[in-house]
Amino acid sequence: MARRRTDSAGATRELLKELGDLTGRILDQIKLQQARVELAAALQRQVLAAELPDMPWLRAAGRYTPARVGLDIGGDWYDGFLLPDGAVGFAIGDVQGHDVEAAAHMGQVRTCLRAVAISTTDPAEVLGRTNDLLVAMASELFVTCSFLRFDPATRELCDARAGHVPAVWATTGGRCEIVLHDGGLPLGIRAGEHYPSSRRRLTETGAFVLLTDGVVEGPSYPLDDGLKKVADLVGDACDTDPDALAGEVIKVADLTGHSDDAAVLVLRYGDGCGG
Repeated sequence: MARRRTDSAGATRELLKELGDLTGRILDQIKLQQARVELAAALQRQVLAAELPDMPWLRAAGRYTPARVGLDIGGDWYDGFLLPDGAVGFAIGDVQGHDVEAAAHMGQVRTCLRAVAISTTDPAEVLGRTNDLLVAMASELFVTCSFLRFDPATRELCDARAGHVPAVWATTGGRCEIVLHDGGLPLGIRAGEHYPSSRRRLTETGAFVLLTDGVVEGPSYPLDDGLKKVADLVGDACDTDPDALAGEVIKVADLTGHSDDAAVLVLRYGDGCGG
């Protein structure tokens, strides 16, 4: 009997040791995941907090709201930056997923776009070269994106999109449209993809609004209905403050019952815009 009690005590100690080892490994994994989430969240805060450029005759404003499920981070972003020739580049994009990997990949895509945009003035080439870089990186995530270049000297806006949601354009002269020009595949899928670009001169006061699908599509809203709602909003308020307009557009996401994160970028141009 004494031997059986000793065996039982030894088995209990061994079980407790295994349980302690397992608990330690779980805690290590939790700490690692927490560190990854904190790093991704810091990256996203840095990206979305970046100051958007104001130029003569054009002002920009952005909004972001996280997904309603999962982590409070995601792969949607917007960006704006000055280019060497005096123009300004704007981008909005959506990395597949809303988790740590999506946030980290978003940072890589943003960096690639900025680097490529320094060497070419054509948004179609910016997307094409960025796409080839991402394909070479062999990530399993794809990215939808729109990239624009505005030249304040000519007031020309040139844009291209890679599988992304159409923009909405409205002017005080009564023009209001969902911009449905051709685009290419999302970034990171196939090397050598071609991305058509379109050009327009901005002669009237108005607004050019870019967004991600989390704003306009969800369980409660088909994409077409979401885009029409945004077009109605922009058409009625295209001459208002860009920050206020961005705030109104991002509210459309609440109507869709969205589960994805969502981003909006408003380019307000014309009279009353300073640099």
